[in-house]
Amino acid sequence: MVCKDKAPLKLFFMPRTWGGRKINRTYRYFTVLIFLGIGTLLFFFLNICIGSIPVPFPDTVRMLAGQKGDETITKILWDIRLPRAAAVLILGGALSLAGYLLQTFFNNPIAGPFVLGISSGAKMVVALVMVFFMGKNITVTSTAMIFAAFIGAMISMGFVLLVSRKIDNMSMLVVSGVMIGYICSAITELVITFADDADIVNLHNWSRGSFSGMTWENVQVMAIVVFLTFFAVFLMSKPLSAYQLGDAYAKNAGVNIRVLRACIVVFSSIFSACIVAFAGPISFVGIAAPHLVKKLLNTIDPIWMIPACFLGGSVFCLFCDLLAKTMLAPTELSISTVTAIFGAPVVLWIMIKKRKGSHA
Repeated sequence: MVCKDKAPLKLFFMPRTWGGRKINRTYRYFTVLIFLGIGTLLFFFLNICIGSIPVPFPDTVRMLAGQKGDETITKILWDIRLPRAAAVLILGGALSLAGYLLQTFFNNPIAGPFVLGISSGAKMVVALVMVFFMGKNITVTSTAMIFAAFIGAMISMGFVLLVSRKIDNMSMLVVSGVMIGYICSAITELVITFADDADIVNLHNWSRGSFSGMTWENVQVMAIVVFLTFFAVFLMSKPLSAYQLGDAYAKNAGVNIRVLRACIVVFSSIFSACIVAFAGPISFVGIAAPHLVKKLLNTIDPIWMIPACFLGGSVFCLFCDLLAKTMLAPTELSISTVTAIFGAPVVLWIMIKKRKGSHA
């Protein structure tokens, strides 16, 4: 009689245990997304409030709500700090997503726009366009800058793809990307050398990576480009999930591998182009942010990784930009200097971990 009672109880509790695990995983994913969302909002407001002229948080909220305040403070808030913080949020997320897509494409944990020379290629073409138009006293529009950067990113990506077909070794692919980056950077420096004095100052500041000087027009253009591309990438979640399990599995699941790869290349190049066009090349975010997010989520499922990577990149860049503005104020550091300080150790950790895994 006792055995008969225990059997149905055992059957009753088995599915609940499995379901509990599934609920726990989903709970973790949502918790991470909420945590990253709160972090993004926190650092967004810190970037607005902290600066050479500090603005108290209550005053910031009142001015954002439309209430009148000090005219100078209001102008600083609306015309300088808000567009800059918005640009950092948008471009930081785009940079992280570009890195995630490239890591998925090459199945390489240290692939990223900066390391593979894609950012340098975009920078080279943008520098050529800027010098040409500035020499003729023609204003370069945001759309033209993104288009020029996209062409440069696609050129570099083409060379990286050619090299990847010949080389299977992860470290050699990265070395090839670095070499492509150096060649593009050398051409960029040559272009800057022959530019007019006034142009050199603008190009030099931009080529080091900086979010300063953002306008609402810039924010509007980058928001449209980045969020439309983000939406397209999010729609690729299921094909990307199948692609991560191997080409054979993806083909059996009905995924067109050639079209998917082309989409990954194009979308990662659009993200890279948008970043370089407005802020210049920014190092290590595209590698570090996706891996930190992956550790938080403890999954590689694209449907969770895509939004989490965007938020993670935003938090990372907002934090680094805040330090770039305040560490040596009133002197502002290059954003790439700060991102390298926090991003490079993550890359070293990934490489050491990968090496230990290969010896195990």
